[in-house]
Amino acid sequence: MPRAKERAAAIMREYHKAETELIGKAVVLTDGKAGTVEGLFLDEAHGLRLSVAGHPGKWPVSTIKLVQK
Repeated sequence: MPRAKERAAAIMREYHKAETELIGKAVVLTDGKAGTVEGLFLDEAHGLRLSVAGHPGKWPVSTIKLVQK
């Protein structure tokens, strides 16, 4: 498999793993917003971002402070 294709496959595996771990889970972000993760998005400029129920917008996953276990 060409190197670029291997990298793309690895990115998609990690994206789907993150979806499984986060979608539907309650989170608290570093800015105090809290709610259930509704969606994950790959953003070309910002990387992996998430949307939280009840709060318009998308935030980097790096802003997650706590995740429901």
